[in-house]
Amino acid sequence: MKTECTPKQLEFDAVGRRKLVAAFDAEHISSDGGLVLLHRLDQRFGLMRKFAACFRDLRDPDLIHHSVEELVRQRVFGIACGYEDLVDHAALRHDPLLAAVVGKADPARQLASPSTLNRLELTPADATAQARYRKVVYDAQAIEHFFVDAFLDAHRRPLREVVLDLDATDDPIHGTQEGRFFHGYYGNYCYLPLYIFAGDFLLCAKLRTSGIDASEGALEEVERIVARIRARWPATRIVLRADSGFARDGLMTWCEDNGVDFVFGLARNKRLEEMIAADSQLVRKVSLEERDGAPTRAYRELRYRTQDSWTRERRVVAKAEWLGDKHNPRFVVTSLSDKEHPARSLYEELYCARGDMENRIKEQQLDLFADRTSAHTLRANQLRLWFASVAYVLLNLLRHFGLKGTELERAQAGTLRLKLLKVAAIVRVSVRRVVLSLSAAAPVRDLFARIAEQLLSVPAPS
Repeated sequence: MKTECTPKQLEFDAVGRRKLVAAFDAEHISSDGGLVLLHRLDQRFGLMRKFAACFRDLRDPDLIHHSVEELVRQRVFGIACGYEDLVDHAALRHDPLLAAVVGKADPARQLASPSTLNRLELTPADATAQARYRKVVYDAQAIEHFFVDAFLDAHRRPLREVVLDLDATDDPIHGTQEGRFFHGYYGNYCYLPLYIFAGDFLLCAKLRTSGIDASEGALEEVERIVARIRARWPATRIVLRADSGFARDGLMTWCEDNGVDFVFGLARNKRLEEMIAADSQLVRKVSLEERDGAPTRAYRELRYRTQDSWTRERRVVAKAEWLGDKHNPRFVVTSLSDKEHPARSLYEELYCARGDMENRIKEQQLDLFADRTSAHTLRANQLRLWFASVAYVLLNLLRHFGLKGTELERAQAGTLRLKLLKVAAIVRVSVRRVVLSLSAAAPVRDLFARIAEQLLSVPAPS
């Protein structure tokens, strides 16, 4: 049966003897009932208030309808709920629940339009109060500090040790954006953002052009983050962890001079492979003669210095491995001692754990649209990346404080959206209350109540 459509009503296949029709005519229904959880979390940590403080508003306060805090909350909550494009807000601006959690005194009032949100992104750094439209300027340094402070505020006591994971990834671009370069390794035009995480807490999301070394700018970001952590937690030990793209003498020397440890992957070369040649032959022999070709590995301690690029000799842990039909040598360079971290545990337990960071980057790009960098200027695209990053911070805090001890404690952002945020709700707005009616048959009914209770018990940070 062919679906018949009218401007107001859709008619579907009959259900028994009854017609099945649908219409988008319910003005006070929201598809994002889980916004109330994000609202409670935001109120406990003051995230959007702190993020909005990173902007300078040059508009005439007597002529504006949407404060900066309302604008950034609308944008970030929208991303968290899966609305990646500004054009989505042409309809979302009429959602009374979104208006309520954004902070509108009257939820029946419309939220900001796509063009208003677009001006927020496109305001240049040198904008003045005399500009016609674009008058809300973001402070890049303040936003960078915001992410580190959000991590620190989430912990009531200083951590004994913080492992900072560094990685770069490709962000493909398909237009003539500022900073457009072709990257030979990735095989396309892209940006090369730098991410720094502490566990699953995002500390840095720096948009960069791709015509650079993967480690460029990493030292400056590490210096800034380490200084901010030590200002609050002076006794905390800090360890850097990254792949071979960050094994640069400048970064390692800074770590050694400033009491920061590191473990970096090290690209293999002929000299390194010759230093473990005997181990490579041994693991091959053991694999073929004693283990029926099963993967076999052995570890060796080395003291190594490059011929030109390193200023000193360093500890290198080598893994000699035979994988059925080929050698697979791997190397890491570290400042950690062999007494504290023997070769095998250093590689298998400490270094290999960095792979989890790739899942966090995937959350950013696949679930929270961090790769929607289609604005012309690098500055505007950096703000888009930060909006996605703030949405990640919000959902990650939900994992840590609202979902602790539940089956979704380690769920990724896309799963949290599907299970918890996309919950239909009838919204009734009165003079004194905003009332949501959620489905009594919702599978997350009990979990929803548990999350709300756990978030209420979180003490607000000082």
